[in-house]
Amino acid sequence: MNSIARITLIAVTLCYLCCSPVPANAAAPQKPNIIFILADDLGYGDLGCYGQKKIKTPRIDQMAADGMKFTQMYAGNTVCAPSRCVLMTGLHMGHARVRGNTWVKENQSLKDEDFTVAELLKKAGYKTALTGKWGIGEEGTQGVPNLQGFDYFYGYLNQHNAHNYYPEFLWKNGEKAALRNVVDPSTISKGPTGKDRLGGVATKKVDYSHDLIMQEALSFIDRSAQDPFFLYIALTIPHANNEAGRKVGDGQEVPDYGIYKDKDWTKQNKGQAAMITRMDTGVGQILDRLKKLNIDQNTLIIFTSDNGHHREGGNDPEFFDANGPLRGMKRDLYEGGIRMPFIAYWPGTTPAGTVSDHIGYFGDLMATAADLADVPCPKGLDSVSIAPTLEGKPDQQQEHDFLYWEFYERGGKQAVRWGEWKAVRLPMFKGKTQLFNLEEDLGEATDLAAKHPELVKKMEAMMDSAHTSDPLWEPRGKPAKKQPAPGDGKPRF
Repeated sequence: MNSIARITLIAVTLCYLCCSPVPANAAAPQKPNIIFILADDLGYGDLGCYGQKKIKTPRIDQMAADGMKFTQMYAGNTVCAPSRCVLMTGLHMGHARVRGNTWVKENQSLKDEDFTVAELLKKAGYKTALTGKWGIGEEGTQGVPNLQGFDYFYGYLNQHNAHNYYPEFLWKNGEKAALRNVVDPSTISKGPTGKDRLGGVATKKVDYSHDLIMQEALSFIDRSAQDPFFLYIALTIPHANNEAGRKVGDGQEVPDYGIYKDKDWTKQNKGQAAMITRMDTGVGQILDRLKKLNIDQNTLIIFTSDNGHHREGGNDPEFFDANGPLRGMKRDLYEGGIRMPFIAYWPGTTPAGTVSDHIGYFGDLMATAADLADVPCPKGLDSVSIAPTLEGKPDQQQEHDFLYWEFYERGGKQAVRWGEWKAVRLPMFKGKTQLFNLEEDLGEATDLAAKHPELVKKMEAMMDSAHTSDPLWEPRGKPAKKQPAPGDGKPRF
């Protein structure tokens, strides 16, 4: 071979090595997995990383230390079902399908035309699963999880059934999966029709639902590790078993008190703490499994709660300082009812050890998921992607014009957050509006409405513009005689 031929062969070979296309069987860049963990009735101050002193939450605290802790993130509502509707649809309370907790089956369920974040991600090629409490789609309706974008579902459909941690069955997709528990029929709620069989207290306690829900979550991760997946873990902890609270005075239903067994506390307080620490252990199991499968750096985990803390079942939230510096609790539109612990963990992407003061709410999951999956977000939603913040680019973060809530119990309430300002109107539509500056008054102790009448009008106009009437949802009941006292952040009911 002459020298010219050799040079030509070398050039062709180098060109092939450097410029040839990637082989067809090479792995394409994978879209990030998304795990959204939602606690039930967990207060802003219930975690160590948000100031809790008595209850131990080491794995979640470490998750916050290694990830991003948000200080101004909100739930969709101040009670379970509507908050979950906001989460799944990216529509705030003025536009959402389910706007309250109700016994009416149709009102409590999403419709076929509703579009969920699970549907969006399924269309984007994700495997999708829900383990835990659904609460926005009753049996026999179009709102059940498997008709709302979830490939796999294990848990509770009805939120009243979810009170009982030792039920006789849980749903597995469209079938009832029998458990070994036996429920006392005299403790079961019959509902206003007298025909429902909901909740209850078990006389034979074998299968603890929280543990089963966590095991199903881990199993889904195991079998989905090679594909992009969306896993929604909707825990029932630390919601009380309300029927047990009424029957035996203790609704903090947990197999054992664990590290709190020998504490000089009431049994209800021991149970409350043990439930939260058990939840923390489960979150740690998720983190460990992702690392073991070597997919932790391609998985975004978000942990938060559906609404503020409670005093149901007999626990004492003042003993734990469950709302920290905030005023109010579950069923309030003050900060203690809607401002949530919110932690994002995405090693290698989300800057570790950071604290974000971005103002958002978990209705932003829809736009964020669309952003991360690189698919269009549906138009007309109340959802803003927080992907720039999660990726360490806060200068690129879009802000909400304002955040809005409405609540239909106790005569109804409305609230709006606009920058540093917060307005609460109760009863809703025509009631008196209170105004607070949250930068100066986090505990909402001082009503500034009289000093800023024009600002009050502006924020009332925001409330009016955000609300779309729905004949299925009207305020009910009389306004509460007492509102939580301002100033010290403690609930006073």
